[in-house]
Amino acid sequence: MRDSFGSKIGLVLATAGSAVGLGNVWRFPFMAGQNGGAAFIIIYIFFIVILGVPGMVSEFIVGRHAGTNAARAYSRLSTGRQWKHVGVMGIVTSTIILGFYAVVAGWCLNYLFVSIGGDIGGDASSVRQYFVQFSSSPVSPVLWGLTFIVLTHLVIVRGIRSGIEKFSKLMMPTMFVLLIVLVVASCMLPGSMKGVTFLLNPNFSKVDGHVFLAALGQAFFSLSLGTACLCTYSSYFSRSTNLVRSAVQIAFIDTLVAILAGLMIFPAAFSVGINPDSGPSLIFITLPCVFHEAFAGMPVLGYVTSILFYALLSLAALTSTISMHEIGTAFFHEELNKSRKTAACYVSALAAVICIVSSFSVGYMPGLQLFGMSMMDCFDKLTAQLLLPLGGFLTCIYIGWFASFPRVYEEFTNDSTVNRSLFRVYLFLVRYVCPTFILAIFLDQFGLL
Repeated sequence: MRDSFGSKIGLVLATAGSAVGLGNVWRFPFMAGQNGGAAFIIIYIFFIVILGVPGMVSEFIVGRHAGTNAARAYSRLSTGRQWKHVGVMGIVTSTIILGFYAVVAGWCLNYLFVSIGGDIGGDASSVRQYFVQFSSSPVSPVLWGLTFIVLTHLVIVRGIRSGIEKFSKLMMPTMFVLLIVLVVASCMLPGSMKGVTFLLNPNFSKVDGHVFLAALGQAFFSLSLGTACLCTYSSYFSRSTNLVRSAVQIAFIDTLVAILAGLMIFPAAFSVGINPDSGPSLIFITLPCVFHEAFAGMPVLGYVTSILFYALLSLAALTSTISMHEIGTAFFHEELNKSRKTAACYVSALAAVICIVSSFSVGYMPGLQLFGMSMMDCFDKLTAQLLLPLGGFLTCIYIGWFASFPRVYEEFTNDSTVNRSLFRVYLFLVRYVCPTFILAIFLDQFGLL
């Protein structure tokens, strides 16, 4: 018998965990601060409603109706077998992301242990030197990345209820507690309210077409649309699960975490006069300096804050890697008739190869490039700029125009328990609005807008 989520709260926390990740911490706050603060947040929430939620519901419909892995699921709502390739593309995408994501997740895990030892801190040059030395090592970053894959593997082999759901019920509340503690600590620093004002004060003078596209892209990528993750997780949903309500709850949690991350970063940064940047440099260079300077008079509090911060990042990364691993595991388990343990080993092995290549390309072997980019950057751009938008676009086209209308209606309304007029709005969005916006993201990625 196929496994399934055992409770509604477990379902929501596990699926929300797949969306909440490192991007909520290092990408959203920077984008909000750079593009008008609360003005960007308002636009972002607007796109979450008209793009994110309908996109999530679409993948939920595909997954729950089929009750199987993503590759097989896309051929269950229509007679066209060619749609199976959309699911296969999602599986490939998630496996690639799992591999290079594990590199950064491994860095977080290393920094957690180094923070516990009290070895992170000091001026910017010493922090930067440590990061360069660590990431350039041929052994350490690879071992930490592989350790993260092993941790993910150990959760996956336990199954849905005993593995993913059980650990999500533990990790997600813990992550929220850590985040709230860090927000409070950050906002108590002298001069921190300048950072709060900077983030939450809407500056519409900065809003232009590029800001709308940036908010649109962040809404799309933040919810894991196009990875087949939502499709795979929803295949474990019960028939009584309200898909629309679940999508709204998950989108709310994901957005809340992103805003709280901003309230954690900007007050601390403004209290010491450091302008936060984006990407790995924010997490591994800028913020250690912020913590060191902000809590210079309270070394114990600074020590604890650093540990809590990297524990938060490690948990956020783990909830994401678990979901990406499950996509491929379900595929190998069901399509190749392998045991779950063997299927998980296949995915872990593939991710390990990608992890090693990615790690070497940004450190020990900088000459390991493709198209003039490190392999890690190449994997990132391939998935973010091509495969994710394409997967989301094709899912909307599939649900809106090619899937069986009665089946889509039945899944959306939960056998007519959800308002019928809401379905009309959803169908309009998924047929016309979502594909148009996703196409805009795609064109903007390649500078065609």
